[in-house]
Order: sequence, then structure tokens, then C-alpha cells
Amino acid sequence: MGAYIKKIKERYKQTKKKSLVVYLILRVLVIICMVLQVLRGDWNNAFLCMLSLILFTIPTIIEEKFKITLPTVLETIIYLFIFSAEILGEINNFYGNIPYWDTILHTINGFLAAGIGFSLIDLLNENSKHIKLSPLFVAIVAFCFSMTIGVLWEVFEYGADTFLKYDMQKDRIISQISTVTLDPKKDNNAIIIKNIDHTVLYDSNGKELAVIEGGYLDIGIIDTMKDLLVNFIGAIVFSFIGFMYIKNREKYKFATHFIPTSDKS
Repeated sequence: MGAYIKKIKERYKQTKKKSLVVYLILRVLVIICMVLQVLRGDWNNAFLCMLSLILFTIPTIIEEKFKITLPTVLETIIYLFIFSAEILGEINNFYGNIPYWDTILHTINGFLAAGIGFSLIDLLNENSKHIKLSPLFVAIVAFCFSMTIGVLWEVFEYGADTFLKYDMQKDRIISQISTVTLDPKKDNNAIIIKNIDHTVLYDSNGKELAVIEGGYLDIGIIDTMKDLLVNFIGAIVFSFIGFMYIKNREKYKFATHFIPTSDKS
């Protein structure tokens, strides 16, 4: 632990990044939260705390491994994003208690991921004598990179829900469905059922398990598509900013707060 603290101090002296202060504060909060979850015997939440601590180390690993520098603003947002998603969102149920919490985080994720994807291509574009990609191409790659990250995250959520029995793809109650499954003729015609008041669930023995008041329970598809749509919006916004930044780097210099740079440049 002493060696770890010493390494953090040395890194702060070298970079003077205020994001390291945010990192240390959030790390302490996560450790406190993890201790509380262990005392309560909630091992799922304790695992999420451990996962958060691991995710906190990724920016530093990336910087040292690939010899790049993450801007202070970007690094700070990454730490806050991890804390907001795992500790506040999952453990403290901000997803359920704070309207649009999930939507806001996925929009930010789309924006940041586009910035990272943009930097990968822009660094290549700037440091290569043989490659000169157009601003539009770089923007399209940044957009595609962001959407890929968004899709991979939804796959992760699906895997966690399927194999670990979580509910990361949040369910929601709907009052109307359209399905070909209920077509009596099996002709692939969608049957629309409106004004669903409640749904009753039974087990294989006919025992009533639960009553869903207000309609029918959608098991994640709406949440997944909404997440991808707002990821799309975040990706589009940064891709446009990145496009304008390449066209005029001085005028749109604020974009550098979200774009990693090479230590060699």
C-alpha cells in the first residue's frame, strides 16, 4: 500500500493533474462502500465495488502502456462516470430513483467513446507521412467506434442478466404489445393488444407467482434500444465536433479536453 501511495504522489508531481485528487476521493468512497456491503453480506454489491476499483486503474494503465496522455477533464469524467454507473447507479439505485439517470450516462458514454475513437485515428493521421485521412472519414470512424463500444456494453448487460441473473437491462411496464406469437393462424401477422391493465404470472403448477399492475412487463428490449439511441446522439455530437476540430484546430481547441494525445507528440 505504501508503494502504491508513493507511486500516486510521484505521478501527481509529474502531471499536476487534479483528476488524481478526484481518483483518490472516489477510491476511498468505493472502499468504504465495499466494506459496508461485506458487513451486510451483500456479495453482489461487494463485487460491483471491486469491479469499480479495477476500472479506476484502467486510465493509468492505458497511459503507461500506450504512452498517451489523457486530458484532465476527460480522465475526471471517466472516474465520475464509473462511480456514477456502478456505485450510485447500481448499488444506490439511482437508476430507479433518479429519472433519466441511465439515459444521461449512456449519452455521455457515446460522447466520450467517440472522443477516444477519434483520437486513435487523429494521432495516426497527424504522425504519418503516408496517410492523410479526410476529416469526414475520421469523424465516421469515431462514430463507429463509439457505437461499437455501446453495443459491446449492451452485450455485457445481456450476459450479466442471462448468466448472473441481474437486471442491468432494466424492465419496464408497458400497456400495449404487438406480437406474431399470438397469431392464431401462424401467418406471421402481428396481433396488437392494447390497454393492458395487469399481467398475472403462474408457475408450471398453476401457482400464482406475481401480479404486474399497470400492464405487461417488457424485459429489457426497450431499455437496450433507448441506450443505443442516446449513445448514437452522443457519438454524433462528438463526431461533428471532431470534424470541425480537424478543419480548424485553433477555433475548436476546446475539443482537446476530450481527446487523448501521444506522449511523443
